[in-house]
Amino acid sequence: MKISRVMLATALCGASFYSLPSMLMPMTAQAAAATASTVATAASTSAAPVKAAVPASVRTIPGRPSFPEKMAGKVNRRAMDSVKWRLAPAYEEPMLEAEAAADTITIMGAAEASEEQMVHYIEKRNPQPKLNCSVEDIVRYYYEEAGREGIRPDIALCQALKETGFFAYGGDVSPKQNNFCGLGATGNREPGASFATPQLGVRAHIQHLMAYATQERPHSAIVDPRYNHVVRNRPDIHGHITKWTGLNGVWAVPGTRYGQEILYLWQQAQAPDGSDASLAAAEKKVRQMPDEANSYLYRGIVYFNRADYKQAESDFRQAVGLKSDSMAAHYNLAITQQREGRHKDALKTYDALLKLSPEFMQAWYNRGLIALDQKKESEALADFQEALRLTPQTADAKNAQAVAYIRQKKYEKAWQALGEAADINSANMNVLANQFIFEACLK
Repeated sequence: MKISRVMLATALCGASFYSLPSMLMPMTAQAAAATASTVATAASTSAAPVKAAVPASVRTIPGRPSFPEKMAGKVNRRAMDSVKWRLAPAYEEPMLEAEAAADTITIMGAAEASEEQMVHYIEKRNPQPKLNCSVEDIVRYYYEEAGREGIRPDIALCQALKETGFFAYGGDVSPKQNNFCGLGATGNREPGASFATPQLGVRAHIQHLMAYATQERPHSAIVDPRYNHVVRNRPDIHGHITKWTGLNGVWAVPGTRYGQEILYLWQQAQAPDGSDASLAAAEKKVRQMPDEANSYLYRGIVYFNRADYKQAESDFRQAVGLKSDSMAAHYNLAITQQREGRHKDALKTYDALLKLSPEFMQAWYNRGLIALDQKKESEALADFQEALRLTPQTADAKNAQAVAYIRQKKYEKAWQALGEAADINSANMNVLANQFIFEACLK
């Protein structure tokens, strides 16, 4: 049976893709945003690029069908109104308050998140990553390679998670390349460099970061095909990009918030889980520091991860009361209210958050989902557009725009938006399902 028929039947019946092979697994909103960058000027041409042997759209999903650029046929409106369109869920990963301003966090340094935390974070976000090794191995490679060179391993790994969509891929780079940071993938369907093993791919990533962050040479033999180019031809970059936010517009184009988005993942990775041990540690924090917002923020995250949303909301409210400018407290409170279905309260909290931080992309996306649920398509479109303005390569926001257009019966705009979402991330299964459903609704 052909993949297209299986997926079409699954989509039209409203079944879950999770019963299909792992390559058909749907992506979350967080993972879909991860194909947001291409390596910029310093890696603009790979010394040994791998030429595209197959179209970009099928590098992650073999046999992925293509769809015409323009809608072919007339719309069966009754069919359109009867199907359930697929949307990525809201961003729902609670986060700790940043201990330092994003523009002060250096590329060089020691890890703050443990290897165990990073393994747990990856497996939670993508239980079936497309890796040529185990999750434990890829984490260990980052801590070994980055640790040897003095690069922060936990944040470098978060950069890889952003670049690959938590190892789900879907852009120009394919999983078999062991290219975890988009080296040489400069857009226009250029897949970039390949490496023989995952560890060599990690080593190349770390060496490329070194080319930006320090003038010291790597201790290992050079495997990054662009390292010497940066050293010899980019004196403006070599050794001068010492902060993660310094990569904005340099490593990634346009990438105006590239570094901040990496650090956002890093904050999430350090959040406690819902275990009894984490709850005991949280209770101790509250006893020892009852007047600190971070104590309640920490405990609220534990309760959230235990699905005790009433207690989580209570703690997040306490954190907001103690620190009214805490973006993390407002965000965690909003996602808790949204999870509980209290959309009016969640909107009020998102509004307060966006006054504090208008560039909080995840809040705009979540707000748009609420507007869609309330059948306020114009408001939803505006919110999704704001999310796309902040992070243009957010496939899920573009997909959500398509759903809003469908509800407005602006079908040609919806078809175009789905095509644009697929161009962003060909492995996004919500997009692909909606393309199948849409095509099936044409006469």
